[in-house]
Amino acid sequence: MAKKTITLVTGGNGGIGFEVVSQLMAASNNHVLLGARSIEKGSAAVKDLESRKLAGTVELLKLDVSDEQSIENAAKQVEEKHGRIDGLVNNAAISQVEGLPLSKQMAICYQTNVIGVQLMGENFAPLLKKSSGTPRIVNVSSGVGSITQKMDPKSRSYDLQYPQYRASKAALNMITACQCREYRDDGFKIFAYCPGFTVSNLSSMNVSANGAKPTSEGAAPIVALLRGDRDGDHGKFVHATGEYAW
Repeated sequence: MAKKTITLVTGGNGGIGFEVVSQLMAASNNHVLLGARSIEKGSAAVKDLESRKLAGTVELLKLDVSDEQSIENAAKQVEEKHGRIDGLVNNAAISQVEGLPLSKQMAICYQTNVIGVQLMGENFAPLLKKSSGTPRIVNVSSGVGSITQKMDPKSRSYDLQYPQYRASKAALNMITACQCREYRDDGFKIFAYCPGFTVSNLSSMNVSANGAKPTSEGAAPIVALLRGDRDGDHGKFVHATGEYAW
């Protein structure tokens, strides 16, 4: 496995995460750790991917980013088996929880979308520092997390409230900025990336009938970032063709 590039993708059993894993597996030099909180769903995803006879390899990693102990256990498992990782995609996220008061929804979103990403960085940075190449982190954010866009009446998301999700993604962007500073001297390349409005299981709105683009289109730029195609955009809040203001 030492000759392969090892990438961990959280929330890898569905949506954009699954597509990122699939696209990474198109290359024989890639080994992907598919992070999933459900063993059942994760195993089904791995079985699906392996049935496609892709060139790369995949391995299920039980991982619930809303649970600190789960993150610590996963990091220990990866360290014992592989000793390193080369890339980390913090993709797992939650947008809303139907039927709960807004304050509780905000707490749940923050736990997964912000605290989870912070803890993933803390626990997996030591393994990224042992990368055989350039360590890269892609934090999957959203354009609706841009405060600049929220304050611009011309922005398509100006009237969208959705504070539980928007605030969590704005906070995620700050986590990204802090990571850039923290791992600056370790040669990390770190990005906040917005996939755009994409078909996913994030919410009931993320369907093609509402204009959501295919998951393949949202995932491809993440794979490009992991390849190093856009290392010049390190430390930026990027989308498929450019960047957003924070």
